[in-house]
This record gives sequence, structure tokens and C-alpha cells, in this order.
Amino acid sequence: MAGHEQHYILPRAEFDKPVKLLIVVSPYYKDIADHMLAGAVTEIEAASGTYEVIEVPGALEIPTAVGIAERLSNYDGYVALGCVIRGETTHYDTVCNDSSRALQLLGLQGLCIGNGILTVESRTQAEVRADPADQNKGGGAAAAALHLIALARKWGGQRKGVGFKPAADEHQIAGFGKGNDLA
Repeated sequence: MAGHEQHYILPRAEFDKPVKLLIVVSPYYKDIADHMLAGAVTEIEAASGTYEVIEVPGALEIPTAVGIAERLSNYDGYVALGCVIRGETTHYDTVCNDSSRALQLLGLQGLCIGNGILTVESRTQAEVRADPADQNKGGGAAAAALHLIALARKWGGQRKGVGFKPAADEHQIAGFGKGNDLA
């Protein structure tokens, strides 16, 4: 049974100056979200970090909230928490794939995000994964964000063109290259 496998867990990230995270949580399944939030908060506090929590309606809104926060605030990283349980329609696949893909694209732009959006077949699976005393996926998502923040700080916290986001001086208009005049 997968829940009983032993996995290697990296040592907790350490910081010489404080970290501030935004936890974006969808309380669609409130009890599951609360367990994940408890695990994330415990992990952030154990690393002497600070955090704020915002709620959004569902998993699809989590990446949008992270993107807005990145543009308009000053967080070092983000923890995305939610749960999608398979239902009778293909909507499950859309929500799982699109929320994960959007978070991955934000990460490729240089954001430090721990993805704690559970994608499960049943409520029982979600409960086991969310429980801080069991699989603690909320704590794991916070730990992932903290490790990414530590890496960003190690490498100087550069926020230049990464992945799909060009550096400020690389923006182009279709049909015009760098240095071409628009007139």
C-alpha cells in the first residue's frame, strides 16, 4: 500500500533571514483543507517563517491568486493547498491538469511554489494524505516552497527571464525583432 512506503525527506531548509509565504487554500472540502493548512503552518513555523492565508473558491483559482500576489505583493514563496476528488464527469481531469499546469508555468517563471493540491480518487485517500499525523501533504507542500526559496536565495534571488518569461529587454512585438523601430 502506497501510504506505508518510506520516502526520503530532505532536511528542513534553513534561513539566515526571515521568509514570508502566502498560503493559498481552497476550502472546497473544508475538513481536508483545514488539515492541510495545519500541516503547512507547522512546517513554516518550524522554519521560523511567517505566512498569510487567503482562500479561493476552488483549485482552478489557486494559480490565479498566486499570480496576482506575485505581481502586487512581496512574498518569498507560495503554498497551494486544495483537493480535487474524482467525480462522475471529466471535469476532474480538467481541474487537476489545468491547476497543476498553471502552477508549473508560474514556477518556471521563477516563483517558489509548493504544490499541495491533492488529486485523488476518493475522500478516504484525501483524508489520509491531508492528515498531518499521516502523509501530511500540506506540510510537504510548505517544505517544497521553503526549499525552493532557499535555492533562490543561494543563487542570488535573480528574477530575470526564466522558462517562458522573457527578460524585460527581450520583449518583442510580432514582426519586429530587438532593436527594430516601430515607425
